[in-house]
Amino acid sequence: MRFVTVRELRIKSGEIWRQLQKEGELVITSNGKPVAVLSNIEEKYLEEYLQNLRRVRAVLAVKNMQARAREKGLDKIKDAEIEAEIKAVRRSRSQ
Repeated sequence: MRFVTVRELRIKSGEIWRQLQKEGELVITSNGKPVAVLSNIEEKYLEEYLQNLRRVRAVLAVKNMQARAREKGLDKIKDAEIEAEIKAVRRSRSQ
C-alpha cells in the first residue's frame, strides 16, 4: 500500500489519481501520520462499500471500548454488581 502526503495530494492530484486507479488504495498522511484512506470503487458497489466500512468502524469502536474496560479492570466486575448499578440508576431516574 502506498503512502501519500496531504501536500503531494494537493500538488500532484492528477498523478495521485492515476496511482489510485492502479493500486486500488492509498493512505493519506499528515505530519507522517495516517489520516485517511483513498479507495478506488465502482459506483455500483458504493452503498455496499459504505455499509461495510461503517460495520468495520463499529467493530473497531467496540474493540477499543473493550480494551479500555480491561485496562480499567471493568471486565472483572461481577454480574450482580452490574445489575445493582442498573437498578440504582433506574430508581434515580424514576424519581
